[in-house]
Amino acid sequence: MSTKAETPPVPPELLARPRLAPDVSVHEPAAEGAPWLIQQGSARYLRVQPDLARLALALNGTRDHALLAEILGEPWTADAVSTAVDMLASGRLLDNGETVRRSGRRFKFIPPMTVQFTILRPDRMLRVLSPLVRVLAGRAGTAAAAVLALGGLMVLAAQSAGLNAALGRPLGLGTYLAIFVGILATTAVHEFGHGAVLTHHGGRPARMGVMLFYLSPAFFCDVTDGWRLPRKGQRVAVALAGIATQVVIAGGAAAASLFFSGEARDGLLIFSFVTYIAGILNLMPFVKLDGYIALMSHLDVPHLRDRALVDGRRAVARLLFGGRYARGLPELGRWAVPFGLVCMAFPLYLIATAIGLWGDALQRIGIIGAWLMLCGLGYLCYHLGRGFLRVLREARAGGAGSVRLGIGAVLATGALTAVLALVQIPYTVTAGYEVRDDGTAVFLLPPSADRSVMEKGAQVRLYRVGLAAKAETGHGVIASDRPESTTAPLSAFLPLRADSLPTPADGYRLELTKAPDARIGGAVVDAGSMPAGKWLYVKYVLPAFRW
Repeated sequence: MSTKAETPPVPPELLARPRLAPDVSVHEPAAEGAPWLIQQGSARYLRVQPDLARLALALNGTRDHALLAEILGEPWTADAVSTAVDMLASGRLLDNGETVRRSGRRFKFIPPMTVQFTILRPDRMLRVLSPLVRVLAGRAGTAAAAVLALGGLMVLAAQSAGLNAALGRPLGLGTYLAIFVGILATTAVHEFGHGAVLTHHGGRPARMGVMLFYLSPAFFCDVTDGWRLPRKGQRVAVALAGIATQVVIAGGAAAASLFFSGEARDGLLIFSFVTYIAGILNLMPFVKLDGYIALMSHLDVPHLRDRALVDGRRAVARLLFGGRYARGLPELGRWAVPFGLVCMAFPLYLIATAIGLWGDALQRIGIIGAWLMLCGLGYLCYHLGRGFLRVLREARAGGAGSVRLGIGAVLATGALTAVLALVQIPYTVTAGYEVRDDGTAVFLLPPSADRSVMEKGAQVRLYRVGLAAKAETGHGVIASDRPESTTAPLSAFLPLRADSLPTPADGYRLELTKAPDARIGGAVVDAGSMPAGKWLYVKYVLPAFRW
């Protein structure tokens, strides 16, 4: 939806005697050296030069451009006022005669794939907790948090064998549920950490609630008001407060694991490990997470990632198509282009890693999982295509000729086609196995699996599969020509310790050459190699249509 459709343009009569929109306010610098800010609503802040801020303060709807220039004095002229007014109007900061609805809506959609639901306005509650935050933010509190976070890492290192074993074997449904609830609770405390530190420094968190972030449940705390804090160190502290909370909780869980045994200990170790990993990923500055906000606050460069992406795209455009380009982020010097290129690639890496890690498991649990993986692959291709089109637009804007653009596009397409056609990738079919009470071993194929490579005598490797690791414990060969329709326990397809929850499957009699150490587990059939394009089609497209 275009901006014009969302916000009607300002009528000429209101442009002649402009005034700020009802939901727009101007904030003076909070301290010496701090910027002027224009705020729209509760979540949009713009840094502006002092002269533009003075103009915005003077826009009361009764003064024309000439009178505004006369009141403001140098460097303002009537023409300069007109230019600035047009810029403010294009930024939707001026009154257009429409009634502005105050933000009372609990639902908010943030493109492309985030939906937020506001539960509470936390500023009053966090002000009550401010004395506690003051204690925790002091030297003693900081030292205790550091000891707990680092001590947890030492505990995980000391119990690395137990952690690897827990990650490499199936767990009970109750343990997974406890880990999931713990992660959700940690995410909520993480967001409270942001809001508490913002309140401690004099800001006001706007709202807190739950959201679907790329279809994943999570919590959020709107701390946009942090941009009004006068010192960049305060803004960095607000950005990193959530990560600090995460690693302290992870350290506490690791320490608690020392007092438990069995599956309770495994659950605490896995929860601690996952929480530490989430904190590390949150620290990465290449996507718009806490680490990026902290880096942007430290460098005091607004829109750091967006401007670095421009420099990265222009570097690629210069390499492929030639042309001349201005620097989008001169403040970073020689680091702007590498940072922009990593920002371009990192989200694609995350999506591809998630597909590779969870693709087989999702496809085995049903048609919804198979379609989710297909949508994930489509989303990855969409981002690649959109990125290439943006590079083409940068090249055209940089003066690259049509012939050079055409040749570059053809060469890039040809290179991609060659990779898809010539690069060979090993192809495997992932399934499950079960050793039944009578001693018969059965190779179990879910409905989405490829049956074209199943034949008598095919070699099968048997695995013990966990949440993030697997170990080969046996092998055998398929001993039947045709499958039989049967049901399989869900634990044959997921790292779940449960013999119930049957799911439809095709069963092939399996002749064991080495008996596995568990009655139920995962199985893999090697099916040679195939070109990358065919591999993508067979691996991720066809399973969505085999049900």
